[in-house]
Formats: sequence, structure tokens, C-alpha cells
Amino acid sequence: MPSIIIDGRTIQCREGIPVLRAALEAGMDIPHYCYHPGLSIVASCRLCLMEMKAPDPKTREPVWSPKLIPSCQTPVKDGMEVRFNSEGVWNNQQHVMEYYLLNHPLDCPVCDKAGECHLQDYTEDYGPATSRMVEEKHKNPKKDIGPNTLLYADRCVMCTRCVRFTREVSGDAQLAVVDRGNRAEIDVFPGEPLDNPLQGNVVDLCPVGALLDKGFLFKQRVWELRSRDSVCPGCARGCTTHIDYSETSGQIKRIRPRFNEKVNHWWMCDEGRFGWTHVHNRQRLSQPRLRDPGAERQLRWEELPALLTQRFGAAAKADRGTGTAVVLSPHLACEEAWLLAKFMRKIAPQATLVGGYLPVTGQDQKFPAGFVILSEKAPNRRGIERIITAAGGPQMRWDEFISAAGAGRFSAAYVTGGYPASWVSASAAAALARVGLLVMHDLFTSALTDAAAIVLPASTWAEREGCFVNVDGLVQAFERAIPPLEGVKTEGQFFAELAGESGLYRARKIREKMSAQLAEFGSPFVPAKEPAHAH
Repeated sequence: MPSIIIDGRTIQCREGIPVLRAALEAGMDIPHYCYHPGLSIVASCRLCLMEMKAPDPKTREPVWSPKLIPSCQTPVKDGMEVRFNSEGVWNNQQHVMEYYLLNHPLDCPVCDKAGECHLQDYTEDYGPATSRMVEEKHKNPKKDIGPNTLLYADRCVMCTRCVRFTREVSGDAQLAVVDRGNRAEIDVFPGEPLDNPLQGNVVDLCPVGALLDKGFLFKQRVWELRSRDSVCPGCARGCTTHIDYSETSGQIKRIRPRFNEKVNHWWMCDEGRFGWTHVHNRQRLSQPRLRDPGAERQLRWEELPALLTQRFGAAAKADRGTGTAVVLSPHLACEEAWLLAKFMRKIAPQATLVGGYLPVTGQDQKFPAGFVILSEKAPNRRGIERIITAAGGPQMRWDEFISAAGAGRFSAAYVTGGYPASWVSASAAAALARVGLLVMHDLFTSALTDAAAIVLPASTWAEREGCFVNVDGLVQAFERAIPPLEGVKTEGQFFAELAGESGLYRARKIREKMSAQLAEFGSPFVPAKEPAHAH
């Protein structure tokens, strides 16, 4: 590994990376706008300039270069010495910041970026304390540039991150720099909105408040948000994310990508970014219910373990368990599926374990930088398959199960759902209506909940903790962000009680028990964190 000296400090760094990246990885706070490790380097913002020692052309002795050099564009070389703590560098930073502030509006009190804005931060740290500008500031109009994004061009610092993203990552070049010199600005092409499947990333990339998410606009100050590490349930890719939520309201406010070098890097698709509104849908199920012939009543969670044990036990005794099934949805966490399978195997050792319905939409979408949106719209098929295989005994696919149920083979079935949208086909509903004891555990009413003897309300992934296994077999844990809907018990807690586990459900403790048989669950993959001062 190369060894370089930055401000008198010797650091080890990776071969070939820019000096700026090496400094950031060493924990140094170097101001920058245009540089991003996932995009090409343009060295246009001029904030990261440094002094570097180089051989004097006459004496060949190392001397400090007379001109400042962009650290984002200079690769590390073993033995090189640079400095950011010098009067020349500080003067440059102050003058560059003064230039950025010339026409920048004082919108901080109403700007959504306030609190995480690098113009605010750098003005505080490097910029001038007062403005010498006496002329009226130039104001660009605010524009609606797409279904999810607004452009406030008067806040733009022309870092061109968004432009490079649409060229290099999404591949559609929907954003461009128009005009030249001091008239240059970011814009879309006439009649062409910013609507590509990855467009939400340009809001994350923008270091100031120029590009804004319509859905988050004026919803919450960022310093009032709390964040939890999660995994996107939108498809089998398993992009890692941050769920930003309000502790006061218990509601999700936005979802952002979390860096993961093995999966999504710095990006996520709009389907995952905006696909959480079902979490707060008022039509969600919220109370367990029992339907006996001629009567229907609300159940208490406390009476359910005994009731389910008694009824499934009776069904298993009547047919030696061969007519009993449990459907493990690919929206269940691995820990939850393991607990439910454990419960069912205890009551009915010959019960059939079924992999739940797998939604597939269209074709995989591939983008120039390697990002992929998968057509398989379920986060944990691989994990469910591992749980079912490890449990042994009779097993079925969803289509096989529906055919068998339609033929009258099953007298009792526990079906888990958790899908964000309607998923039950008419043929599946008709087949499962023939099951004598049908327990439906789902988010919303459907033909299956109408036919079920017992209906249980489910919780969403944002209200639970556990792990998913993605399409590449990577085990990734996610945290609970918000409390479940009032009246709803999380699947993990409920299944733990069914399986005879004592105490409060903790996914980590269940994984420790699972790892005795399934070693991969002993240590889920944890992505490396980006440097603290990188953005």
C-alpha cells in the first residue's frame, strides 16, 4: 500500500485512489462538491485544492508547488507529500465559497436541505463571515422537472453530479448543463421530464438544496429525524437503505440508499425509495379475528397460541399431519420463518412447508454502471428456501400447493402474506377456500381473509427486525424503525411465543440458535461505512 504524507501525518492508502479520497478515508474533513467516488472526476468545484511537493526543475530538490492542485484529480503516489493546512489553501477556500454565495439565496429557514447542506457547513468552516455583494442577486425560476423532483436553480453550485449521474449511472442523460459561463445552469430538455427509474438519487447527490424530493418537501426538519439501517424489500436485489422516521409521529418520512459495496453501492431505485406508503395505509388490518360457523368475534393476541395449537393439533391428529400446511411468505424475515416452521413441525411433524407466492413483474432492468432492478419482487425467497430445506419433511412450491389445495388435499393451512399490494389470484382464492381451517396472516383484506377462519394482522418490514437473503445468497440484517400499528403484534414476537421462546423477541438471539444448523446466519454481512466526511 502506498504511504503518503498529508499535513505532516503519514497515512497508508489504497493504490490509485485520489488524494482527496485518501484524506477522507483517513478521517480528514476536506471540502468538496463535485467529487463523488461513483462518478467521473471533473475537478470543477475547486474547493479541494491542495499544495503538493514536487522536484524543482533546476535543483531537483522537492519544493512546494507554486500553484494549487485539485486533490480529487491527483492519484496517490508512494512517498508524496501534500498539505491542506496552509494559508494559500485557506485563502482559496474562502474565495471559492464567496463566489458560490454571490447569488445564493438566504433560503436556509425554508430549505429542505438545511441541517445536511454542505453549503451551510462549508460557509461556517471556510467561507467569509460577511458578504461584499451589493448588487441585487440573480434569481432563477423554480421548476417542476419530473414526477418526483423540483429544481431550485438559484441554489445550484454547478457541481454537475446530477448531470454525470444521468449520463453514467442511469444512462439516459435526462439532465444537462445549458448555456455557458455565468449563465450556465442545470435543466432538463424541453418536453423531457426527469423520470428515469433511478432519478431519486440526484436528490441524494445534490450537496445543496437545488434538487428536492416532492414527497419530502416541507415535511420534517432533518435534525428531528431518526434513522435506522434497513434492507429494501422491493425486489430480490436487497439494496441496503436508511429509513428516516419521526419519533414524534412514528411515521416514515423518507428512505435513502446506504452504501453497500456488494449490492447497490451508493444508489437505489425509485421503486424502493417511494414504495413505502402502504406502511401508513389506513386500510391495513389491525385486529385478530375469529370466524366460527354462525359467529365472528375479535381475538386477543394472548389467547391465540393456545387456540392455534389446539386447532392445528386437532387437524394434524385427524390426518396424521399430512393435510396440514404452512406457507412461508418471501416477505417474512428468516428468523420469523424459522420460528413458524419450528412451531408447525412441533405440532405436525409431517406438515408441508410451502414457499410463498413469488411476484415477478416484467424483465430485469440493467443500467450502464451495473445497477440492476430485478423482476422478482420479493426480498427473501432464498432465505425461505434455506429455512424450508433445513427443516426437512414434506415441501412444496406455491403453484403445487394451490393445485393440491384445490384438489382437497389440505384440511388446515397457515398462510403468511405481507405483500405491499394485492397478490391473491382468483384461482388461488378458490383453491384455498376449500381448506377447512385457513389462517390468514396479512396486511390487507382480500378474498383469502374473507374465506379464512382466523385472520391475523401483519406488520411491515419497517416495523420488524430480522434478516433477508438476497438473490446472491448474501445474508443482510435490518433494524426496526417504527412501532407496529396499534393492535398489531410483530411476526417475530408472535411466532416466538408460538414456538415456545421465552422473553422479548430479538432477531439476533434467534439467529444465534439458527446458526447451529444454518451457519451463514451466525454473522450477517455488514457493509463498510463510507468515510464520515464523504458525501
